[in-house]
Amino acid sequence: MRAILQIIRKEFLQTGRDRKMIFIIFVAPVFQLLILGYAANLDVRNIRTVVCDLDRTPESRALVNEFTNSGYFVVTNYTDKISELDYYLDYGKDSFALVIPREFGRKIISGRTTQLQIIVDGSESAFATSGLQYASIIALRYSQNIAVKTFTRLAGSGVSIPRLSPQIRIWYNPELRSRNFMIPGVLALLLMIMTTMLTSLAVVKEKEVGTMEQLIVTPMRSYELIIGKLAPFSIIGMIDVTLVLLVASFWFQVPPKGSVPLLFLLCLIFLMTTLGLGLLVSTLSKTQQQAMMSSQFFVMMPMIYLSGFVFPIENMPRIIQYVTFLLPLRYFMVIIRGLFMKGVGWHELWPQAAMLLIFGTVILWISIVRFSKKVG
Repeated sequence: MRAILQIIRKEFLQTGRDRKMIFIIFVAPVFQLLILGYAANLDVRNIRTVVCDLDRTPESRALVNEFTNSGYFVVTNYTDKISELDYYLDYGKDSFALVIPREFGRKIISGRTTQLQIIVDGSESAFATSGLQYASIIALRYSQNIAVKTFTRLAGSGVSIPRLSPQIRIWYNPELRSRNFMIPGVLALLLMIMTTMLTSLAVVKEKEVGTMEQLIVTPMRSYELIIGKLAPFSIIGMIDVTLVLLVASFWFQVPPKGSVPLLFLLCLIFLMTTLGLGLLVSTLSKTQQQAMMSSQFFVMMPMIYLSGFVFPIENMPRIIQYVTFLLPLRYFMVIIRGLFMKGVGWHELWPQAAMLLIFGTVILWISIVRFSKKVG
């Protein structure tokens, strides 16, 4: 036990001498959460729109007001020529174009069918898809209002029109704010990136500077060396979780709805996988640059893309969905979002926790087997 404590002390002293490392460990996670908390926003608002109103009637102006009052569209330019729309879209001045044809108002008043042209910049497919959905809903609502007014005018004001009024309830995220969904995922990503990369670099650094030989000649057992190397990064990881949790709760107003002690416990289980992966990368690498590149391309990038952090797993090809079952971050994403958004507990999360424990045990065992008291 004394030998393990001495290794832990050595790791903290070695880390404390490097001011850049202190910044990376404690300041960078908070800074990244602040940046990603604002930048990683999937909510589509204030879509810049150019309007080409060829009718210029109260009906056409009412339609434009429907778009602007929705909060999703903001009219930034007007034009009388359809040919000028290319200029606004090509140069990125606007993302949407709304073209109202001539005799739009006359056809609406007479009850005839009319058309509305919507042109969208499809270079950002996700943005364009959301904008088209909003535009379709607004146009449908405008059409329904016209139909109700026409029916009332023709049938008489005393006629009641049967209407379906849905009562919509949105659970867990009533405002549909993407920030509530993204911030817990960012916490999971930062925990994975920091612990995996720091562990892999710290072990490889011992090889590069030659201090690994000094550890080899000491009367220390392999498990003591491994525990002494991994324990400091476990402590650092939990400190980072605490800092990020405070920023998420008090700065972004996204506190966890579930048990905080359970959150820390499951973070510790997740750390078994990230520390094991970092140790495994260190056994396969000979330089810090090689360790960094390997951890980024073979560990972090697949987990970020395939864990459900941004892209829904259900939308992936079936074979890729099967691959995601091999990624520990997939299960931790379910845990972290369940605790933050749904407020669920151990009863609902134990399957994911069990999978993380299995992954962590296997990965750590493989890493420990490869990690020997020999210079690679």
